[in-house]
Amino acid sequence: MSELIKNLPHSTTLTLADQLSVQEGQVSSLTLAQQPGCKVTLFSIDTDEGMSSHAAPGDALILCLEGRGEITIEGVQHVLLPGQSVIMSAGAAHAVRALEPFKMLLTVVLPDQA
Repeated sequence: MSELIKNLPHSTTLTLADQLSVQEGQVSSLTLAQQPGCKVTLFSIDTDEGMSSHAAPGDALILCLEGRGEITIEGVQHVLLPGQSVIMSAGAAHAVRALEPFKMLLTVVLPDQA
């Protein structure tokens, strides 16, 4: 059976925030899983960089791993610190901006495609 979680070693203790470095002036990502019902991506975002407003077809969970990030959901700003999370409902317009070098784990749970 192929691995469902990829791009990281299995059966090894690791720190997620150490798996992707912040690149100057960039948003970087590492896909960890991409299945029909779920996508998991690790992001690193340099200060004042981010992703403009967009929406996802499923509910999305952002977990801050390192730094400070501003998540704007439907016009309401949320500042995340390490260990904090925010959930965005499917279809909600949201944007992400790093207030300082920022690392986050994004999990998107998609509806059944029945």
